[in-house]
Amino acid sequence: MTATIEKVVLPPIPAKRYFTIGEVSELCGVKPHVLRYWEQEFTQLRPVKRRGNRRYYQHHEVLLIRRIRELLYEQGFTINGARNRLDSHGGGAQGAPADLVEEGEGAAVPAAATAAVDVEQLRKELLHVIDLLGH
Repeated sequence: MTATIEKVVLPPIPAKRYFTIGEVSELCGVKPHVLRYWEQEFTQLRPVKRRGNRRYYQHHEVLLIRRIRELLYEQGFTINGARNRLDSHGGGAQGAPADLVEEGEGAAVPAAATAAVDVEQLRKELLHVIDLLGH
């Protein structure tokens, strides 16, 4: 008997600079506590932290979370396997980028995001937008 894994259709990512953990949770279909855990497991995932340790994710991090989710939930990778896959396929910045900009309250963020683009996911999102505009 073969188990079929149905691919979940995630909502398109709005054109915003920062997303709260609640927004990312909805955009990626992952609970907030899972996102906090993934931050510990995947070094590429580093949201900006502000007052009260609030997390603010950028667009490239939302894409990275979707990629991690796909590897773990849809392709059946373990955490170690997904980490190795991201490392070997350029799934995000390794270490701190050299080009940082100060963003108030001492938080440094990358001036230019250097995340790998999930072309297939981007294609699907663009087709979804085209479909929405066509109707």
